Amino acid sequence: MDLLEKRWRRYHFKNLTYFVLSIIIGLILLNTTLFRELIFNIGNLGYISAFFGGILFVSTFTVSIGTALLLLLAETLHPVEIGIIAGIGAVIGDLTIFHYIRNKNLDAEIKHLVKVLGGDKITHIIHTKYFSWTLPILGALIVASPLPDELGVGLMGISKLKTNQFILLSFILNSIGIFLIVSAGVILRP
Repeated sequence: MDLLEKRWRRYHFKNLTYFVLSIIIGLILLNTTLFRELIFNIGNLGYISAFFGGILFVSTFTVSIGTALLLLLAETLHPVEIGIIAGIGAVIGDLTIFHYIRNKNLDAEIKHLVKVLGGDKITHIIHTKYFSWTLPILGALIVASPLPDELGVGLMGISKLKTNQFILLSFILNSIGIFLIVSAGVILRP
């Protein structure tokens, strides 16, 4: 046991390992009937459901549940209301990811992984002045899209974006993205 503990302490990719494990656990939970029923029963709580739908909307392994929940709510709530309330929930989800990347040195692990994979050219590109200002913009485009937010938040997390700027940006982009998806769902509903 002592040898295993020493190896774990020297292991450079602890946070990436935790991240991958959380995705695997999320996928396992998604395949259980009890968890699915719990999520869809939350849909009966109105605005609280929109808030939780926004939190679920930002993660890779819960985006489908969050989207289904928000589209279900569109039958009873206005898309603007859903966009605003779910946007607040999405900020909570994104802020959790943002702080995890900043506070757990996940960016250092990613840089180490790139170095291990022989990424001297990638490292050089990342440190150019043109690339540094594109990280937040590229991250914002990903957050605004229907794609899960981890990559976009990660790009904004490793940039020099301040937390209060991130919160405002995340709210605006997620609210607009959720509004557009819910509106499209209302228009295309059979």
